[in-house]
Amino acid sequence: MHSNLEVIIGLEIHAQMSTKTKMFCGCDNDAWNKAPNTTVCPVCMGHPGTLPVPNAKAVAKAVRMSLALGCTVAPDCHFDRKHYFYPDLPSGFQISQYDFPLAKAGSVSYELRDNSGGVTGQRVCRITRLHMENDAGKLTHRGTKTLCDYNRAGTPLMEIVTEPDLRSAEEAVAFTQELRRILVAVDASEADMFKGMMRFDASISLREKGTEKLNARSEIKNLNSFKSLEKAIQYEEKRLRALWEKDGGPMKGAITVGWMDDEEKTRMLRDKETADDYRYFPEPDIPPLHFDAKEVDLIKKSLPQLPKELRDHYLSLGLDSKQAMQVIDDAALRSVFDAVYTKTKDGKRAVSLVLTQLLGFLNAANKTAGQGPSASAMVELADAIATGAISGNAGKDVMEKMVATGKSANDIIAAEGMQQISDDSAIEELVKRAIVTNPQAIESWKAGKEAALGTIVGWVMKESKGQANPGKVNAILRKTLQS
Repeated sequence: MHSNLEVIIGLEIHAQMSTKTKMFCGCDNDAWNKAPNTTVCPVCMGHPGTLPVPNAKAVAKAVRMSLALGCTVAPDCHFDRKHYFYPDLPSGFQISQYDFPLAKAGSVSYELRDNSGGVTGQRVCRITRLHMENDAGKLTHRGTKTLCDYNRAGTPLMEIVTEPDLRSAEEAVAFTQELRRILVAVDASEADMFKGMMRFDASISLREKGTEKLNARSEIKNLNSFKSLEKAIQYEEKRLRALWEKDGGPMKGAITVGWMDDEEKTRMLRDKETADDYRYFPEPDIPPLHFDAKEVDLIKKSLPQLPKELRDHYLSLGLDSKQAMQVIDDAALRSVFDAVYTKTKDGKRAVSLVLTQLLGFLNAANKTAGQGPSASAMVELADAIATGAISGNAGKDVMEKMVATGKSANDIIAAEGMQQISDDSAIEELVKRAIVTNPQAIESWKAGKEAALGTIVGWVMKESKGQANPGKVNAILRKTLQS
């Protein structure tokens, strides 16, 4: 294989915007598990004489995402008709944006990580543009027949186009994972890939290292998971390298290929279309959009903390890089962690309670953080441990029962009589009995063996069924022996 070649990758990311209604009509935007062709109307079915009306909330979400990516939102933009024939595109054209998109020129900083979650590198991918459009329907192929479901037709999409800044499948996956975090953080999209809410087209080409020319590319269409994106790029890179070796140079013309998950290879679909093939022209039924600079600035100021800022925040609390990503990537887990940290004001304590103990019990029970104890329930448990109502070890037992039963910490503590004994007189009585019962340990302590006190403390803890406050047991034992 030609070792002096580098791979050049650019992506187009399609993300469904999380609105109640579709992009240009009032139909339900949630087509998941709905009966085919039930969330449709004359507008999204492209009937003659119907007029599309832009969804203001979809536009606002696209603006939020544009600003989160550091893009410049155009003061004026408009929609265009993009013409192509496909059975699931009812009107025969897509309402998209071409020469005047919503936003341009942003960037995303992202990290490369090893299998253990450690950071191995920092990268930046530039964003060329972000524009809005409506989705097509869905085709299901069964033998020689094809079924059309138009429920998804008209779903609001944002398309995010990158510069060709990615140099490996690993970089492409790491970048899209960070992009997904941003989409979710600013509430632009649920980005649920299982439901097809985020999809990728990957353009890949080769060139000799040290050159700047972009050669003819192969565009891989409709990749619907990070794993598919990774495998498709790896396969196509290997195929293009073999082709370069065979022909002594790059492909002569751009092509479009499809990825077949079951066979884990690409297949030729067609020569790559150009803008002229789509016969773009301004959408005559929708007036141009205008964005006031002050409004855009207010939206920018209202953005929540972005994943990179959250990472820095959690690292400052003492979490390592892998733990920070765990918290950022799971909203339910983050809610619990934040609540426990706010209560304890101790990063290490919150990590121990939430990321070590709680996650351990949840994993053992095959449950997610969303199915486990609520933030308030975990705060109640943390408070019970902090105030000495129960010991730390008893807290683990309580937490395991909380995961298993869904009951509150206080209910479990009361029902099982797990309250920690912190009363000085009760502990003094236990200590006196322990001293009488363990004379050999006392003699060893008098002979200078400090570890012998552990035997006395252990006896007290066993006798109290683990409910004596160990800190107070130690203090009262030493005071008693010294007197």
